[in-house]
Amino acid sequence: MWIFSLYTIVDGIFVAHGVGSHALGAVNLSMPFVSLIFTMGILLATGTSTVLSLALGRGDEEEARNYFNQNLAVVIILSLALTAGVLLNLDGVARFLGAEGDLLPLVKEYVGTISCFAVFFTVSYNLEVQVKADGAPHVSTIGVLSCAIMNVLLDYVFVMHFHWGVWGAALATGLSQVTSTAVFVFYFIRHPAPLRFGKFRPNLGAYRRIIPLGTADGLSELSNGIVIFLFNQTILRVSGEAALTSYTIVSYVNTLVLMTMIGTAHGVQPLSSFHLGAGERPVCHRFLTYGLRLAVGAGVLFWGLCQLLAGPIVGLFLEPGDPLLDYTMTALRMYAWSFLPLGFNVVVSGFFTAMEHPFPALTISFGRGLVLISGCLMALSAWLGDSGVWLAPLASEGLCLLFTLGFLGAYFHRLQKNGP
Repeated sequence: MWIFSLYTIVDGIFVAHGVGSHALGAVNLSMPFVSLIFTMGILLATGTSTVLSLALGRGDEEEARNYFNQNLAVVIILSLALTAGVLLNLDGVARFLGAEGDLLPLVKEYVGTISCFAVFFTVSYNLEVQVKADGAPHVSTIGVLSCAIMNVLLDYVFVMHFHWGVWGAALATGLSQVTSTAVFVFYFIRHPAPLRFGKFRPNLGAYRRIIPLGTADGLSELSNGIVIFLFNQTILRVSGEAALTSYTIVSYVNTLVLMTMIGTAHGVQPLSSFHLGAGERPVCHRFLTYGLRLAVGAGVLFWGLCQLLAGPIVGLFLEPGDPLLDYTMTALRMYAWSFLPLGFNVVVSGFFTAMEHPFPALTISFGRGLVLISGCLMALSAWLGDSGVWLAPLASEGLCLLFTLGFLGAYFHRLQKNGP
């Protein structure tokens, strides 16, 4: 997931230097659509990974393979439907995202191109998660790393050498997804046990389990896109159009941090589900401890890097002497305080998903990802103005932490009272 988030960051760097910092606005306006594609993949991948890991933990490989193949077919059908819908109404989609004037053709280029590769985005993500459930996390890393390397190389060729602009950046991202998909398909062809491609018995009723279990993580990604949209509108109202570029840069950093936390949660989930299926709940709790230590440590590390290295980070996107440089550095340092509680909330939400407790998982994800941040953004921007925009995420994550601790305490209290 950490490597996964670099795709959009690399796009931003090459677009900023190869097209111009103004084009970052077009990429940022397109991000809610990219989040929608990822949401579809995460929603189905996380829930399916949980139920098939439970099946593997029980020793039922046939049921796990059935979940695996059915979900792959569903993902492909939904992705192709999304592509068709977007291409048939591309102008309307771009305008809905907020594109007007000079940004409209740029957003149409980016969204239209990305939509053509939607099936590779979702299939690649699903196979990447299932590879880990299949017991080969190193293959997941290889596949995603190959995608990142391909994206960097193609971005350089298409944007910096061929000067294909925003369209070239989107094309590079799409083709990189084709690369990772090919890696994962090759793995499942060469290693047909316990999961392998094949026929399946339709069991759409399984999605009554899969969708609630995947909703928490899927909502985290979808909410990220909605929040970007809300931030764009608030910044335009409170700070002005120039600050939109600053938020684009800050959101790139935030995406990297968020994907780190989600990746940690996804590492905990299949392991916890497997041992839950095997009746070994104390092992699940040990994985929760490992995940929390890693996520909280990463949060402190990212916070420290943003405080000490704000200049070099922002300098990846803006040229020296740019009037937005100092303002963006200040905004990043303020925003980075939210990284401290972020990991705890995300990992606990993922743990509840793995333990088949969708209500607390959904409440935490929905709270921190949309409801609380929206309320804090409106309240603090009205109260503190420009500073309130950048401090809203800290207030949101802090409030969510109270709910997270409450759910976690109730979970362990119930276990202590009723037994595992």
